[in-house]
Amino acid sequence: MKLPVIKGFDEEAFNKYLKNTGWLMFGKILSLLVGLLVARYLGPDSFGELNFGLALVAILAAVGALGLDTFIIREIVQEPDKKNEILGTSLWLRIITNALLIPVAMGIYGLSHHLSSTPGQSLTLMVGLLALASFFKSFNVIDVYFQSQVQSKYVVQVQNICLIISAAVKITIVSLNLPLIYIVLALVFDGLILAFGLVLIYQRKGFNIFEWTYNSTRARSLLKQSAPLILSAVMVSLYMKIDVVMLKDVGSKAVGIYSAAANLSEAWYFIPVAIITSVFPALINARKTDHERYIKRLGNLYDLLIFICIPTAIIVSFSGNFIIHLLYSNRYEGAGAMLSIHIWSGVFVFLGSASSQYLLAEGYTKIAFYRTAAGALVNILLNLWLIPKYAGIGASIATLIACAVSTFYLLFIPKTRQQGIMMLKSLFLVTAFQKIFKR
Repeated sequence: MKLPVIKGFDEEAFNKYLKNTGWLMFGKILSLLVGLLVARYLGPDSFGELNFGLALVAILAAVGALGLDTFIIREIVQEPDKKNEILGTSLWLRIITNALLIPVAMGIYGLSHHLSSTPGQSLTLMVGLLALASFFKSFNVIDVYFQSQVQSKYVVQVQNICLIISAAVKITIVSLNLPLIYIVLALVFDGLILAFGLVLIYQRKGFNIFEWTYNSTRARSLLKQSAPLILSAVMVSLYMKIDVVMLKDVGSKAVGIYSAAANLSEAWYFIPVAIITSVFPALINARKTDHERYIKRLGNLYDLLIFICIPTAIIVSFSGNFIIHLLYSNRYEGAGAMLSIHIWSGVFVFLGSASSQYLLAEGYTKIAFYRTAAGALVNILLNLWLIPKYAGIGASIATLIACAVSTFYLLFIPKTRQQGIMMLKSLFLVTAFQKIFKR
């Protein structure tokens, strides 16, 4: 993958990182293709029910992760001889929490189903199974361990092998014309084989998961430290998934049509993550040695992200209907207009991802939380207003506005206002024209 060079960054290191993300990109593309196949097969109603269940469980799964990842890495780096205790304690905390979340998810759904004005068919079993699939993510502590050792390539390999197996299973289900519940069972199987794969690769690298131990003192320490991050993760999940959950009150078909558009619109969000992760070390280094160069590099990063996302958003917004009909035939009428609106959310997601690294570098973690909370609140309020009137179109507009509010929340905080202005200049191509005329 070759992207335009970011002025001020090491081109060789940048391209090397992007090459190393090839397997990750393979997994994203494979998942997208299988997702398109499943969406075409299920149709709007069943696809909507599946995405509603996934969104509800995703919000609760943010609690199940317990915000421990950062602290697991830090604790292992600081106390490598306590690795088995740290990993064992973290695993059991997640297992207990995720096990409790299965009946919680079913209970929340049961209550919302009972109170809904358009309840439709009961999805209690499906929600319970999807929560079970999320339970297996408890074993992602192994992934975190390999991150702490800068050996994530082993996990990516396992993930892609599991994706290939998963794709084969789902293609078989579609070819046999099996009902929705088999797709849900396939997702449970995905979680199970990934957990098994992580344990297997851990064992094959000469370690032993059966040597892990639980320490109650360590558990209390980890939970005390991670408590703010749990709330932050819930806010992020609400921000990203609440539209699908709230749209369910209009009906499963509306959820399915909106999800078809949103899934396509969000399919390329891994690109800014890949770019930003590759240049973040250079940003931190510049911050330590030359603050002016640090600010200039941030501006160059914003310009590059706009260079990538604006043309894409323009093309997709004018060809939304064509894209939907090409990929889904005529089964998802109305999704084209939603895609044309929703795709512009990516502009703000790209800028927001980059400015989040600035907030991390400066230690502004509270501001990062507040901006996400603001986005979530705006999204909920706008969805309450727009979904009853415009269904999926309303949800698309709400998401777009919420993303913009979250990204440019920095303008309302004096110490981050300059970053907000920099992003505005990049968004309206002011800095791009300045660079052109300087030449």
